[in-house]
Amino acid sequence: MNMLRGEMADERLNDELVFPVLGTNLAWKDYCTIHLSESYHQTRDEGIHTYQGLEGYIKRKLALKKAKVAYGGYREKRNIYARSGHFHSETENRNIHLGVDLWAPEGTPVFAPLSGVVHSSRYNDQYLDYGATIILAHEFRGISFFALYGHLSVASLEGCQKGGVIEQGQPFASLGAKNENGGWVPHLHLQMILEMKGWEGDYPGVCSENEKRKYFKSCPNPIWLCFV
Repeated sequence: MNMLRGEMADERLNDELVFPVLGTNLAWKDYCTIHLSESYHQTRDEGIHTYQGLEGYIKRKLALKKAKVAYGGYREKRNIYARSGHFHSETENRNIHLGVDLWAPEGTPVFAPLSGVVHSSRYNDQYLDYGATIILAHEFRGISFFALYGHLSVASLEGCQKGGVIEQGQPFASLGAKNENGGWVPHLHLQMILEMKGWEGDYPGVCSENEKRKYFKSCPNPIWLCFV
């Protein structure tokens, strides 16, 4: 299992094993990395803590790199969640990101990187939550796991029946707009989960400092599902 987790975290797996989650029309040159971590932005005046500021930062990054999709965020500690009470309680703040974000235009199709079965779906309506969400059960080299696809369009949930089969390379969803994706600049939150532990249509995508070891173990890096 540990060896397989290591392979899953390696984005240089054989191209034929997975179908890129945003499709084959995008080449490697169309992607660029982006950072939203607390440490990266604390000495900069990017203004990313508002919708307009984040949108502008992403657009500038894409223009600078001549790219179409910006990606990153696994295990990033972000201040951006301070805008929503959904991530805070009297005892802890959740600000460590557990998935990979792919920032791309509203309506961008989402493809199944591997064949899978619909585990669950749900509209998570808290501010800065996932919005429309689909969770698929996948298998890779004999190991079963789950992948959460968040910030989708509401239309993606139509006809998404529990137990439904999704073939590898099938477009099964699209990226949602601000009014349906939790209030975010359009992007895909992709998160790998080894055990659902009773969750349906939802699973923590951000954890606290105190819980990070548990969640890092449960949620390996899903970057290998993203690219050609």
